[in-house]
Amino acid sequence: MSENNSTEDSGLQESFLSHLFELRDRVIKSTLAILVVFACLAYWAPDIFHLFAQPLLKALPAGGKMIVTDVTGSFFVPMKVTMLVAFLIALPVVMYQLWAFIAPGLYMHERKLILPLVVSSYSLFIFGMAFAYFLVFPTVFNFMASYNAPLGAEMSTDIDNYLSFAMTTFLAFGITFEVPVVVVVLVRMGMVPLAKLREIRPYVIVGAFVISAVVTPPDVLSQLLLAVPMTLLYELGLLIARFYVPKPADDQTDKEDQTSSASV
Repeated sequence: MSENNSTEDSGLQESFLSHLFELRDRVIKSTLAILVVFACLAYWAPDIFHLFAQPLLKALPAGGKMIVTDVTGSFFVPMKVTMLVAFLIALPVVMYQLWAFIAPGLYMHERKLILPLVVSSYSLFIFGMAFAYFLVFPTVFNFMASYNAPLGAEMSTDIDNYLSFAMTTFLAFGITFEVPVVVVVLVRMGMVPLAKLREIRPYVIVGAFVISAVVTPPDVLSQLLLAVPMTLLYELGLLIARFYVPKPADDQTDKEDQTSSASV
């Protein structure tokens, strides 16, 4: 009896270590992908930052400019922006490595969702950032500049502060645009019934406005620019999720997968 227990413990330990080694390898591959892209872009870091700062530069009044208050800011801030761009370019590789690590623990019909989920997640995240860059930034910066003029104050923004603001906003809108994917996954995996997600719609709307009030500047316009898309994307997720409601055939397939795994 003790020998069987020791054998099982040894098997569990080996399984845990093999998963740990696989996770390490996939993290290394993801990191290398980001670093390779970053190395290719590093030479153009100043140009990338200038493009990154265009929404603010266009909103500055005549004579307004960006400033550097940190001794090393003029070097490290463009490099941070370039690293962000490198991460976005390498993101499909990172997401693939993540899904490939999770895939062995999924059923067959769930594995078929990996490619659509990777593509849709990446595309929606980029769309969210583009929405922030082309619509939210110009709107917010022009709004703030109009408030600055009556004060007679010179509008000069530190590049490090701008980077922090921009990255927070990018992250907020990028994650917001993932709402349809989250809804579809919850329904497809059977975690939450579609009817329940429709039932909690009013709470989701209130939550969207609360989140937007926390992560956006303290003006109503920018809050609406986050809360309204989040609500519409939730509705879009509900519409798409209708086609991914689990069917009895999927349950039968899951049982067959379990039986075959147990026999092996």
